[in-house]
Amino acid sequence: MGPKAILGLAGTLVVVLLVLSSVYIIPETHRGVLLRFGELVETDIQAGIHFKVPVIDQVRRFDVRVLTTDLPSRQYLTIEKKPLDVDSYLAWQIRDVDQYYRSTGGDEARARSLLSSRVDNGLRDEFGVRTMHEVVSGQRDELMHLLRDRVTEATLREFGVEVVDIRVKGIELPGSVSENVFRRMATEREKLAQEFRSRGRELAEGIRADADRQRTVVLAEAFARAEETRGEGDGVAAQIYADAYTEDKEFYKFYRSLEAYQNTFSSKDDIMVIDTDSDFLRYLKDPMGSN
Repeated sequence: MGPKAILGLAGTLVVVLLVLSSVYIIPETHRGVLLRFGELVETDIQAGIHFKVPVIDQVRRFDVRVLTTDLPSRQYLTIEKKPLDVDSYLAWQIRDVDQYYRSTGGDEARARSLLSSRVDNGLRDEFGVRTMHEVVSGQRDELMHLLRDRVTEATLREFGVEVVDIRVKGIELPGSVSENVFRRMATEREKLAQEFRSRGRELAEGIRADADRQRTVVLAEAFARAEETRGEGDGVAAQIYADAYTEDKEFYKFYRSLEAYQNTFSSKDDIMVIDTDSDFLRYLKDPMGSN
């Protein structure tokens, strides 16, 4: 290959390199700015194929999709001066590429730092005018919406960035406060349990006393009915005996004497000194009982 051919090939390569270095592509998800000798000459370059002056011009590309940033856990005071450890994150998006580049130099880390600072100040202000109940459950959504609108108004003006959303991932009491709260809750629950126990013992004593009273009444009524029934039975028995004895008076005397003998001589060791002519022994001497 001769010198002319080599020079021609070299020239062609140079031209190709110049053409390639003068073309750049902005992806659909990005926007760009064009710098010439470090000076901003074109901003908010849309997606597509574009041209620049090789070597002299420099292109910076920025992602305009919604980005998320986890914020470091911070401690904020409520209106009652109670500390809360808050873990949150924000979602943001570049809206004005020109303002974004001028305020941050196109440094995403610097943009995240500036946004975090704005959100941190906003959370501190919003927590400071609300109670613990409001920030934990009652008004959390309202708080986040108000804070997002406030921060977005400032960040759009200063950085060309819209804060799409701010969310609190978790709110916790600091360790020392949590321990004190736990102890207080345990004390309250123990006090409540003691009240329930005392009330239960009081009710149990009342139920037991009522049961004893009812038992006494039932036993008394049963005893009264038993005595009444026994009396009625004794009366009926006495009437039967009386009716039976009036049928034969001599048999009645005989039967009564036998009962007296049985009661008197119930033990072998019993001794009685009595006149044999006594009327008590008349049936022992004569079963007919004749005198």
